[in-house]
Amino acid sequence: MAPTKRSIPHPITILMIVIVLAAIATWLLPAGKYATLSYNDDKTFTITAMEGGSTSTSSVPGTQRTLDSLGIRIPVASFEKGDIRKPVSVPGTYKPIAANRQGPLDVLMAPVKGIHESIDIILFILVIGGFMNVFNESGALVRGLAALSYRMRGRESWLIIILTFLFAVGGGSYGMSEEGLAFYPILVPLFLAAGYDLLVPVMVIFGGTQLGTLASFTNPFSTIIASNAAGVNWADGLNGRLLLFVLAASLLIGYTLHYAARVKKDPSRSWVRRIDGAVAPPFDATLPATAPSLAGRDGLLLLLFLGTFGAMIFGVVRLGWWLTEMTTLFLGASILLAVLLRLPEKTFIRSFLKGAEDLLGVAFIVGIARGVTLILNDGAISDTILYYTSGGLRGLSPEVFLLFVFGTYLLFTLFISSSSGMAVLTMPIMGALALMAGVGGSELVNAYLFGMGIMGFLTPTGLILPSLALVGVSYTAWWKLVRMLMVWLTLLCMAFLLAGRFL
Repeated sequence: MAPTKRSIPHPITILMIVIVLAAIATWLLPAGKYATLSYNDDKTFTITAMEGGSTSTSSVPGTQRTLDSLGIRIPVASFEKGDIRKPVSVPGTYKPIAANRQGPLDVLMAPVKGIHESIDIILFILVIGGFMNVFNESGALVRGLAALSYRMRGRESWLIIILTFLFAVGGGSYGMSEEGLAFYPILVPLFLAAGYDLLVPVMVIFGGTQLGTLASFTNPFSTIIASNAAGVNWADGLNGRLLLFVLAASLLIGYTLHYAARVKKDPSRSWVRRIDGAVAPPFDATLPATAPSLAGRDGLLLLLFLGTFGAMIFGVVRLGWWLTEMTTLFLGASILLAVLLRLPEKTFIRSFLKGAEDLLGVAFIVGIARGVTLILNDGAISDTILYYTSGGLRGLSPEVFLLFVFGTYLLFTLFISSSSGMAVLTMPIMGALALMAGVGGSELVNAYLFGMGIMGFLTPTGLILPSLALVGVSYTAWWKLVRMLMVWLTLLCMAFLLAGRFL
């Protein structure tokens, strides 16, 4: 009898298991609290602490001298500009308090309360899903890509450069991932006709979008959510992430070009041929007889698509927008799309709701993951974990701490591939630890992005298995191709993390 294939639990299942484990931990670990410091509009700080079983508050001047005296290594400007929105733990103030153990009812309430507290992020995610579905159903993106493919026939190496960069921009800007699966039937015939193998389109499409996740600059599902969970403005460190995006994209493109040229020159050096033998894609791999036509309004639609994300970046960086304004922007862009496409009212609403439905799982992951933090906080053990963990980090340099966090996310991503779920699950704890280690919030977010981004190329809970299934290539062949790329990307990210401490 053949062995039964064990399925990997859904991220929501994993998070619910984590909630149960967190509740059990409230029965095993002592409760305790740090005093916290929050910034007020009148340019003062409020310090909240537990005294004799009750909460006490005091007001102190909102100055750098106050922060320095408390051992908080954050510029006061970060509070004044709103970069740090959440209360910050005050080092050296941990005190044991009475236990508040979490029971079965608390476990059931945790995801509900987490969704309630995350409603602004959840609504943003759902509206983006609606916007993307309305746009995708227009076919403008597919037609534009198909037209570009025909114009580049005979110059496929340039097509690799352009398309990989565009897919990476999609991943880095708005979190393109599952949408890439639609492009395999378009690009596989083109690359096969050029003399490449089936791994080349996987590198271009999946590799490009995954690289965008690693070097994300405005991805709402990773950078923005992680920054929000860490209590920092997502625009903090944007220039550095753009630089890494250029470097990492250049590395991926160069690596893909080298492999593609090698296969075209000597097909026997293809990892597909070496590992899987003769493989035919599970769909028609012949090019259409005529070049696809680009509709007259497609240019306008593509301009609106790119302009919406450009407006989001400008609004956040220059106008102080946050989730409410960004959600409104994408809702307005969706309505404008419907007008340009002349969609009937019912058709538009049906398409918009279908897109929101497609991202409902992501939205639930965000809320349920927040429930883990609520269990730890309500059980008063999150600060206990910070206290004992920070004790183990004493004496470590910020550089070593960053590399430790980077390695931690490499490991975690094997089990939870959702960037948004990972962010809200781990960032509040990691953020407090980073403050104690003297590591800035943007540096912490970078370590999270790099760890998740690199392991995302390999984790079976991500999109690599569906991508390989579309072209009929084994995971072993993929591993043979990308193993050295993983080494180079890891070295690049480690160098970037360390260099950031001195720049």
